[in-house]
Amino acid sequence: MRVILVNPSDVAFGTAVITPRWLYVLAAATPKRYGNPVIVDETLTQIDPASIQPGDVVGIGIHTANALRGMEVGRLARERGAWVVYGGIHATLYPEEAQQLGAAHSVVKGDGDQVWKMVLADCEAGNPQPLYDGGRVSGENFQPARWDLLPPDAYMWASVQTLRGCPKHCSFCSVWRTDGQIPRQRTADAVIQELVELRQLGYRFITLADDNFYPVPLADIALAETQNNPARVAELKATRAERFELMRRLAQLPNDMVFFTQTTMEVTEDPEYLDAMKKAHIHGALVGVESVTEEGLKSVFKNFNAVGDDLATRLRTFNKHGVYVLGSFIFGLSTDREDTFAATAKLAKQAEISFAQFVMMTPFPGTVDFLRWEKEQGDTVQRVDGIPLTRYWLIPSGRRPKHYMPHPTMATEEIRRLTQTVWDDFYSTKAIWKRAEIVKSLKSRLMFFLISKLYRQMYANTGITADSARRKSSHFWARWIAKPTRKLFRAKPMPDLRVPESEPVLLPIIG
Repeated sequence: MRVILVNPSDVAFGTAVITPRWLYVLAAATPKRYGNPVIVDETLTQIDPASIQPGDVVGIGIHTANALRGMEVGRLARERGAWVVYGGIHATLYPEEAQQLGAAHSVVKGDGDQVWKMVLADCEAGNPQPLYDGGRVSGENFQPARWDLLPPDAYMWASVQTLRGCPKHCSFCSVWRTDGQIPRQRTADAVIQELVELRQLGYRFITLADDNFYPVPLADIALAETQNNPARVAELKATRAERFELMRRLAQLPNDMVFFTQTTMEVTEDPEYLDAMKKAHIHGALVGVESVTEEGLKSVFKNFNAVGDDLATRLRTFNKHGVYVLGSFIFGLSTDREDTFAATAKLAKQAEISFAQFVMMTPFPGTVDFLRWEKEQGDTVQRVDGIPLTRYWLIPSGRRPKHYMPHPTMATEEIRRLTQTVWDDFYSTKAIWKRAEIVKSLKSRLMFFLISKLYRQMYANTGITADSARRKSSHFWARWIAKPTRKLFRAKPMPDLRVPESEPVLLPIIG
């Protein structure tokens, strides 16, 4: 019985930016008696149906954006006589879809780290269960990835996870509902072991693929102290201390390693933490800005963010500590007006952020926004080819609308056009080269320029444009840019690198 793990995608670029971590985690969770799993990442090349044999187990991980392609792969696999198993955030939310439309024998909800071996054993016995619940695995039980199975010359960046869960409750995000609001942290030893293995292979740019790298804001500790809740204070301080220990260990790794992560704006109120991030080689972070207006932030339950000049100042704070920002902005909020787009473009420049993404408001399953939108649609929901708009991921991409939630004052096409305008302005050649001044060497500036152009092609033109010819052109240019960019990001392997010895230190204590 062979195990085949598939990351579905409608578009293959031949090379990819970041390793799809879950593929290699499930490969590690596969018992040795089944041999090495066959890994198929369709962002590199699509699966050949003829390669699937009767009795194989085909594991397919889906999120909302690739669910339609994933279910197509599942049907192909079942026709070939394979056992078909789905997992991932979308399968967790809608297991019945995978069963009814994706020809699933089984669906795994939650984390697959520990339950996967049970699924395989049941398939081997010819009796897989329709549904498995992997729950939320504790940090010490996270499965390390099988990086020895990485294909050569395929990815620019690798990915390692240090925690799951986020204490926030943003209305547009499902993470806190699926992964929980209590951070589940891995041990520093486990994280460092993976990072050393990746540097041995030649990866020096690595994403710390966490839901929120800053899980304990100082304000949360202060609130617990005000509430006279010593147990909560101790819990928060312990989590914070573990973060500092991890960053201390990261700082011991080779100086040419560069880490990128995801965090909230609140970390700008914690200079000690930002300084530790810089020492730990964390030189970049995705920060959810979302909106530049107070009304917009309130509408997405993100009141803890700043606006106006205060927002620009806080974003520049990252730069001052050597952490460069990928700012994420949402367009199409009910509070947006035509001048919101120009104001956002201006703020992005004023704040001196290095990269930005401008996404159109999309109600993702499992979020507060989705539940509200689905309820508002009711029985009068619009249908496309018989599919209700509230199941838009089942509509072929060429027929799928670009905006779903009706806006009180702006037409969908106007929102789409203005969003594209902001992308075009921020990622103009002149603007990119100007921002590239943050790095010194010519090679680094070239890397900055190419990754900026690649990011725009992969996430702007291929996502929000209504013009199929423009999407096709973007696919071509993304493939063309990706290969030389990948060569710039890779480094000479360090096979002799060893895990730095851990030394006991006094960790920062608050209060």
